[in-house]
Amino acid sequence: QVQLVESGGGLVQPGGSLTLSCSASESSFNPYYWAWFRQAPGKEREQVARATTVGFIEYLDSVKGRFTISRNIGKVFLEMNGLQPEDTAVYYCNAVVVEGTTASDYWGQGTQVTVSA
Repeated sequence: QVQLVESGGGLVQPGGSLTLSCSASESSFNPYYWAWFRQAPGKEREQVARATTVGFIEYLDSVKGRFTISRNIGKVFLEMNGLQPEDTAVYYCNAVVVEGTTASDYWGQGTQVTVSA
């Protein structure tokens, strides 16, 4: 079973930047897509960004122009610029592997991002 581990969260002032990383326990892991989700206290988990192997990328409207997702074999990153207090949440990386008609879902443990003065 592949494990995903996030890093890079922390406390940052409004307008600041952070880059989150997510690494798979198998360096050759190459899912059909990688995604970043976040969940703020009292709110539902929402997809922030997604990148597929064929180059399709999509972003949550509120982060467009500020966040950038990128991927390598075994890793995915989320560069976050212009952070605002409403970006405060636990951020999770997610990967989906498709084999035939079966899709397998993988999640990291989450990393806290806090935007505050």
